Amino acid sequence: MAEAEEIQNGVNGLELDDKDQTLTGDADEVKKKKRKNKKKKGQGPKEDAMNGDADDKLETKAGSDEQEAPLSVEPGDDVSKDVKASSSSKKKKRKKKKAAEDAGDGGGGTRRQTDIPTVAICDLFPDGDYPAGEICQYKDGTRARQLADTEEKRALDRAQADILADVRQAAEAHRQVRQYMQKYIKPGMTMIEICERLEETSRKLIKENGLQAGLAFPTGCSLNHCAAHYTPNNGDKTVLGYDDVCKIDFGTHINGRIIDCAFTLAFNPKYDNLLAAVKEATNTGIRESGIDARLGEIGCAIQEVMESYEVELDGKTYQVKAIRNLNGHSVAPYRIHAGKTVPIVKGGDMTRMEEGEFFAIETFGSTGKGVVHDDMECSHYMKNFEAEHVSLRLAKARQLLNVINQNFGTLAFCRRWLDRLEQTKYLMALKNLCDSGIVDAYPPLCDIRGCYTAQFEHTLYLRPTCKEVISRGTDY
Repeated sequence: MAEAEEIQNGVNGLELDDKDQTLTGDADEVKKKKRKNKKKKGQGPKEDAMNGDADDKLETKAGSDEQEAPLSVEPGDDVSKDVKASSSSKKKKRKKKKAAEDAGDGGGGTRRQTDIPTVAICDLFPDGDYPAGEICQYKDGTRARQLADTEEKRALDRAQADILADVRQAAEAHRQVRQYMQKYIKPGMTMIEICERLEETSRKLIKENGLQAGLAFPTGCSLNHCAAHYTPNNGDKTVLGYDDVCKIDFGTHINGRIIDCAFTLAFNPKYDNLLAAVKEATNTGIRESGIDARLGEIGCAIQEVMESYEVELDGKTYQVKAIRNLNGHSVAPYRIHAGKTVPIVKGGDMTRMEEGEFFAIETFGSTGKGVVHDDMECSHYMKNFEAEHVSLRLAKARQLLNVINQNFGTLAFCRRWLDRLEQTKYLMALKNLCDSGIVDAYPPLCDIRGCYTAQFEHTLYLRPTCKEVISRGTDY
């Protein structure tokens, strides 16, 4: 009875509907009358403060924009309990939101990448609006530049939206993986450890899905005099040293749209000039590229920049030489080398680049002879894109070819990847496929022993309106 009387006093002055006794009075009036009645009953300052806080929460709730049911008061109800329950509910919502943010959800459905990258790029950008690469205008005075701003070219550019979405997604995966690996790789690690961590991270970010999305070719981690095409086979115990120069070359793809991009790591600063020479040469090649640009002229510009550098190693000075039998190349869907080569020395053919083409602009510098040859144990293989049907007598070769077709198609692969697919005793079958011309072997490419080589590479797209260096990042 006393409790009912107190509540009745607390709502004194409210206008109650005769049917449902719904609260419709002014919130400020309620607040003043409740405090006045509580003071009359002799409540202490502590209780008054507590109830005042509850009243403030009630007032806030009453003035909220949210559509809530009208507050009704019946004899025997405890108003303070309702206020506390509302406050508890809000705290729980805040905790849930914070937990979601800690789990990678920044609110509004936008996820953040984890410190060790694990969130797929398509989940980071659910709207499909992936970051663009570096946008470069074509050279002034060229026909490509004159036509770039026409409505026809802009329409053609818009028609390539699906292609751009695929390559930009693959490029963002490459950027995030390589920036993580640049911090992860340290002297003392085995080359297998490095490659497997890189490939595991790439598979998560690209969200590997058969031939629709995944790695475009094996991770190259060529050391010192070896310039390209080295990745460790299982059992290889090579360890990265402080004085080593390591080229990290890997690719990602979405629907066969390949990002081919590479960088060089050196922990000893004595190699800084070697790396600077190759990086500037690659940027020169990118700058000279464009619609109607002649491949031979690009090679001439690259060589001129590359060989303007010198590097001093152990008291001896070496001119940085462009490796003349290594080249950049055009890239097509599911085809890493699509037919055109971009030389890095003068004297190449004068074939022109064309609108809509993708190119991997890569340059290699060396302190050796500037020529590479096949050496060391082979690890890289790739199905011949133009191979015709061949009747295979060896059953194991036919079985291995089915595995290659299902998992790699015409993309490059390595022996470690066959081991990962639980293939065993396949070397003779693999040799049979190579001898039949169905699969090509790509052994490591090396300059003279004792020298050092470096590499930098980017993939660019000759759009109708501009040139986009798709794989460009803040690192290089």
